[in-house]
Amino acid sequence: MVTLLLDSTRLEVALSGMERALSFHKGNVILERTTIVKVQLVDDAWTWLRGVHAPGTYLRGALAMGTWKSAGASDFVLIRRRRPAIVIDLDGHDEFERVILSTRHGLALVEALRVATGDEPEDVTEIAAQARRRRTRKTAGGTAVAPALG
Repeated sequence: MVTLLLDSTRLEVALSGMERALSFHKGNVILERTTIVKVQLVDDAWTWLRGVHAPGTYLRGALAMGTWKSAGASDFVLIRRRRPAIVIDLDGHDEFERVILSTRHGLALVEALRVATGDEPEDVTEIAAQARRRRTRKTAGGTAVAPALG
């Protein structure tokens, strides 16, 4: 499963050795926060694939990893089976226009992107959990209401 690390300036998609091999990508995928335009939670990541894998690994309905190229666009894809996913639209990234990742931590990523983070990379699930704990303490005292996602 993909690990998402976030700090005040960037989101890092930390790839395991197997993910690097299957995606034909040498290092982690780094996304500057300023290039992230939109993050969407999706149930079926397969419908978001466009173009052909070049380079990458594709096993129909089971696995899609690597770079997908279409007319004038390149997407980085890590999709496993029929799992929930996130689609991250980018503007101004050097390599990709979109990143599609199967992860059960999509909601945590959305929450973490809304929170001011420090300079050290942290796992998005930890950032989101800390933010939830802070909101819970505030709402328990009756002083604030947790913001809705949307």
